[in-house]
Amino acid sequence: MTTPLQVTARLRTPVDGTDHVRGPVDAPVTIVEYGDFQCRFCGAAYPNLAEVLRQRTATVRLVYRHFPIANVHPYAESAAEVAEAAARRGKFWDMHDWLYEHQDQLDPVHLSLGIEQLGLPPEEVGAEVERQAYSDRVRRDFVGGIRSGVNGTPTLFINEVRHEGGHDLPELLAAVDAAAGA
Repeated sequence: MTTPLQVTARLRTPVDGTDHVRGPVDAPVTIVEYGDFQCRFCGAAYPNLAEVLRQRTATVRLVYRHFPIANVHPYAESAAEVAEAAARRGKFWDMHDWLYEHQDQLDPVHLSLGIEQLGLPPEEVGAEVERQAYSDRVRRDFVGGIRSGVNGTPTLFINEVRHEGGHDLPELLAAVDAAAGA
Protein backbone atom coordinates (compact mmCIF):
# COMPACT_ATOMS: atom_id res chain seq x y z
CA MET A 1 0.00 0.00 0.00
CA THR A 2 1.34 3.41 -0.88
CA THR A 3 0.70 6.57 1.06
CA PRO A 4 -0.74 9.42 -1.00
CA LEU A 5 1.79 12.12 -1.69
CA GLN A 6 1.16 15.21 0.42
CA VAL A 7 1.87 18.31 -1.62
CA THR A 8 2.36 21.50 0.35
CA ALA A 9 1.67 24.72 -1.52
CA ARG A 10 4.54 27.16 -1.39
CA LEU A 11 4.75 30.87 -2.01
CA ARG A 12 6.02 31.32 -5.57
CA THR A 13 6.52 35.10 -5.49
CA PRO A 14 9.10 36.08 -2.86
CA VAL A 15 8.52 39.08 -0.62
CA ASP A 16 10.32 42.14 -1.95
CA GLY A 17 10.54 45.88 -1.49
CA THR A 18 7.32 46.52 -3.39
CA ASP A 19 5.20 44.58 -0.88
CA HIS A 20 3.11 46.17 1.86
CA VAL A 21 4.78 45.08 5.10
CA ARG A 22 3.92 45.57 8.77
CA GLY A 23 6.42 44.47 11.39
CA PRO A 24 10.20 44.15 11.56
CA VAL A 25 12.06 43.48 8.31
CA ASP A 26 14.23 40.89 10.05
CA ALA A 27 11.35 39.07 11.78
CA PRO A 28 11.91 35.30 11.91
CA VAL A 29 8.33 34.68 10.78
CA THR A 30 6.71 36.22 7.72
CA ILE A 31 2.99 35.85 7.12
CA VAL A 32 1.88 36.64 3.57
CA GLU A 33 -1.85 37.19 3.31
CA TYR A 34 -3.69 37.10 0.01
CA GLY A 35 -6.87 38.99 0.83
CA ASP A 36 -10.01 40.58 -0.57
CA PHE A 37 -11.30 43.67 1.25
CA GLN A 38 -14.92 42.64 0.70
CA CYS A 39 -14.49 39.01 1.84
CA ARG A 40 -16.17 38.40 5.19
CA PHE A 41 -13.66 35.64 6.03
CA CYS A 42 -10.81 38.11 5.49
CA GLY A 43 -12.73 40.53 7.67
CA ALA A 44 -12.94 37.88 10.40
CA ALA A 45 -9.20 37.10 10.12
CA TYR A 46 -8.21 40.80 10.18
CA PRO A 47 -8.45 41.38 13.98
CA ASN A 48 -6.72 38.06 14.66
CA LEU A 49 -3.79 38.93 12.41
CA ALA A 50 -3.56 42.35 14.09
CA GLU A 51 -3.49 40.62 17.47
CA VAL A 52 -0.77 38.21 16.31
CA LEU A 53 1.33 41.23 15.32
CA ARG A 54 0.64 42.83 18.70
CA GLN A 55 1.46 39.71 20.73
CA ARG A 56 4.50 38.67 18.66
CA THR A 57 5.89 42.14 17.89
CA ALA A 58 9.52 41.08 17.39
CA THR A 59 8.68 37.73 15.79
CA VAL A 60 6.22 38.47 12.98
CA ARG A 61 5.96 40.63 9.92
CA LEU A 62 2.76 40.67 7.89
CA VAL A 63 2.70 41.13 4.13
CA TYR A 64 -0.59 41.98 2.45
CA ARG A 65 -1.26 41.11 -1.18
CA HIS A 66 -4.42 41.76 -3.15
CA PHE A 67 -6.62 38.89 -4.29
CA PRO A 68 -9.95 40.53 -5.17
CA ILE A 69 -12.55 37.98 -6.21
CA ALA A 70 -14.50 40.37 -8.40
CA ASN A 71 -17.14 37.93 -9.62
CA VAL A 72 -18.31 37.48 -6.00
CA HIS A 73 -17.37 40.86 -4.49
CA PRO A 74 -18.27 43.77 -6.79
CA TYR A 75 -16.35 46.40 -4.78
CA ALA A 76 -13.20 44.35 -4.10
CA GLU A 77 -11.15 45.62 -7.03
CA SER A 78 -11.94 49.28 -6.47
CA ALA A 79 -11.16 48.83 -2.75
CA ALA A 80 -7.78 47.32 -3.68
CA GLU A 81 -7.11 50.25 -6.02
CA VAL A 82 -8.06 52.74 -3.29
CA ALA A 83 -5.60 50.99 -0.96
CA GLU A 84 -2.90 51.37 -3.62
CA ALA A 85 -3.77 55.04 -4.10
CA ALA A 86 -3.39 55.44 -0.33
CA ALA A 87 -0.08 53.54 -0.48
CA ARG A 88 1.22 56.04 -3.02
CA ARG A 89 0.57 58.67 -0.35
CA GLY A 90 2.12 56.67 2.51
CA LYS A 91 -1.17 55.49 3.99
CA PHE A 92 -1.62 51.91 2.79
CA TRP A 93 -2.06 50.40 6.24
CA ASP A 94 -4.40 53.17 7.39
CA MET A 95 -6.62 52.47 4.37
CA HIS A 96 -6.24 48.69 4.78
CA ASP A 97 -7.55 48.99 8.33
CA TRP A 98 -10.37 51.35 7.35
CA LEU A 99 -11.50 49.00 4.57
CA TYR A 100 -11.66 45.98 6.89
CA GLU A 101 -13.31 47.97 9.66
CA HIS A 102 -15.96 49.26 7.22
CA GLN A 103 -16.49 46.20 5.02
CA ASP A 104 -20.18 46.95 4.66
CA GLN A 105 -19.35 50.43 3.26
CA LEU A 106 -17.24 49.73 0.19
CA ASP A 107 -19.64 51.27 -2.33
CA PRO A 108 -18.29 54.41 -4.07
CA VAL A 109 -20.11 56.93 -1.84
CA HIS A 110 -18.92 55.44 1.46
CA LEU A 111 -15.47 54.73 0.06
CA SER A 112 -15.12 58.41 -0.82
CA LEU A 113 -15.99 59.30 2.79
CA GLY A 114 -13.30 56.90 4.03
CA ILE A 115 -10.75 58.48 1.72
CA GLU A 116 -11.65 61.89 3.18
CA GLN A 117 -11.50 60.56 6.76
CA LEU A 118 -7.89 59.53 6.18
CA GLY A 119 -7.04 62.99 4.85
CA LEU A 120 -6.51 61.83 1.29
CA PRO A 121 -7.67 63.94 -1.69
CA PRO A 122 -10.97 62.30 -2.73
CA GLU A 123 -11.05 63.79 -6.24
CA GLU A 124 -7.49 62.67 -7.03
CA VAL A 125 -7.96 59.18 -5.59
CA GLY A 126 -11.34 58.85 -7.29
CA ALA A 127 -9.83 59.77 -10.65
CA GLU A 128 -6.97 57.29 -10.17
CA VAL A 129 -9.39 54.49 -9.32
CA GLU A 130 -11.68 55.46 -12.21
CA ARG A 131 -8.84 55.11 -14.71
CA GLN A 132 -7.56 51.96 -12.93
CA ALA A 133 -4.16 53.51 -12.30
CA TYR A 134 -3.19 50.65 -9.97
CA SER A 135 -4.74 47.72 -11.82
CA ASP A 136 -1.32 46.39 -12.85
CA ARG A 137 -0.22 46.26 -9.21
CA VAL A 138 -3.43 44.54 -8.10
CA ARG A 139 -3.21 42.11 -11.03
CA ARG A 140 0.44 41.32 -10.23
CA ASP A 141 -0.54 40.32 -6.67
CA PHE A 142 -3.47 38.28 -7.98
CA VAL A 143 -1.35 36.41 -10.55
CA GLY A 144 1.32 35.72 -7.91
CA GLY A 145 -1.43 34.26 -5.76
CA ILE A 146 -2.65 32.02 -8.58
CA ARG A 147 0.93 30.81 -9.18
CA SER A 148 1.16 29.98 -5.47
CA GLY A 149 -2.07 27.96 -5.51
CA VAL A 150 -4.36 30.57 -3.96
CA ASN A 151 -7.98 29.81 -4.80
CA GLY A 152 -9.84 31.68 -2.08
CA THR A 153 -9.43 34.30 0.59
CA PRO A 154 -7.91 34.70 3.00
CA THR A 155 -4.97 32.50 2.09
CA LEU A 156 -1.95 32.73 4.36
CA PHE A 157 1.61 31.60 3.82
CA ILE A 158 3.80 31.33 6.91
CA ASN A 159 7.49 31.42 6.01
CA GLU A 160 6.51 30.63 2.40
CA VAL A 161 4.46 27.52 3.25
CA ARG A 162 0.68 27.64 2.88
CA HIS A 163 -1.09 27.68 6.24
CA GLU A 164 -3.75 24.99 6.06
CA GLY A 165 -5.21 25.69 9.50
CA GLY A 166 -7.87 28.10 10.60
CA HIS A 167 -7.65 31.84 11.09
CA ASP A 168 -8.65 32.09 14.73
CA LEU A 169 -6.13 33.58 17.15
CA PRO A 170 -5.01 30.40 18.99
CA GLU A 171 -4.33 28.57 15.69
CA LEU A 172 -2.45 31.52 14.21
CA LEU A 173 -0.33 31.97 17.34
CA ALA A 174 0.47 28.24 17.40
CA ALA A 175 1.47 28.32 13.71
CA VAL A 176 3.66 31.38 14.26
CA ASP A 177 5.31 29.85 17.32
CA ALA A 178 5.96 26.60 15.43
CA ALA A 179 7.49 28.53 12.52
CA ALA A 180 9.65 30.52 14.93
CA GLY A 181 10.87 27.31 16.54
CA ALA A 182 9.41 28.30 19.92
